[in-house]
Amino acid sequence: MTLQQPAFERRYQAPEREPIIEVDERLFLKSAARSFYVLEAFARSPRPLSLAEVAKSAKISKSAAQRVVQTLLVLGYLERSATGTGVVPGRRILDRSFDYLRSNPLIERASPIVTELRKITGERVDFSLFDDVTILYALRLQSKRETFYATLAGRRMPTFATAGGRAMLACLDERHADEILRRSRLVPLTPRTLVDPEQIRARVAEARRDGYACVQEESLMGEIVVAAAVVKERSMPVGAIHVAGSLADWSPDDFRKRFAPLAIEAARALSG
Repeated sequence: MTLQQPAFERRYQAPEREPIIEVDERLFLKSAARSFYVLEAFARSPRPLSLAEVAKSAKISKSAAQRVVQTLLVLGYLERSATGTGVVPGRRILDRSFDYLRSNPLIERASPIVTELRKITGERVDFSLFDDVTILYALRLQSKRETFYATLAGRRMPTFATAGGRAMLACLDERHADEILRRSRLVPLTPRTLVDPEQIRARVAEARRDGYACVQEESLMGEIVVAAAVVKERSMPVGAIHVAGSLADWSPDDFRKRFAPLAIEAARALSG
């Protein structure tokens, strides 16, 4: 039986959605799922949430939200806000992030490569993981000027609008890449984000030809990014190396020429 999970955009207000997941309802623990829906409510906003706001975002009743919130407070996955006006994510969540990062061998292998690439380029270098309609930043080494969010690991971004995402789409056959685009919610992140499927397919084709993808101001104004895909056997994408810079410092052509070969070389070192 097919169970439709709560829509990704409904929980995240982000320009992507989760695929339908095939599960056995006899094994699907709805009470556990509600706990995660409550935690995911904070992806909408970094501010404290009231009980009513948690219930609305998680699409559960207020009484259910109260029980889940109290349980997560006891376990440390939620904390009372400093003002006492609501709840915020707890420090215990960072423990689970640490568990994942140290248990993923690809991230362990990528860490020294990303560090060395940051030294060579002097620009922000990221390593992202492929996750269907989204990518997830696992390592981020900032440059001298970055916004706070741009330096944080764990940020999820739409595959269609990112250099790393397009580089990874380019590794898939056209049918698979088109299917991911079809399931993506093509909402612009900036005024320059491409949302026309044909234009996106053309950029993916360019990445397939060149071995890397480049985006300009599609996820952050004033930013240019080149990225190359990390692949495993049969050329399936698993991640990407990104190099990001400022258009105030670089012309697009110079940035591509300088950093695309370095991103490709780093990605090849991780592939296989």
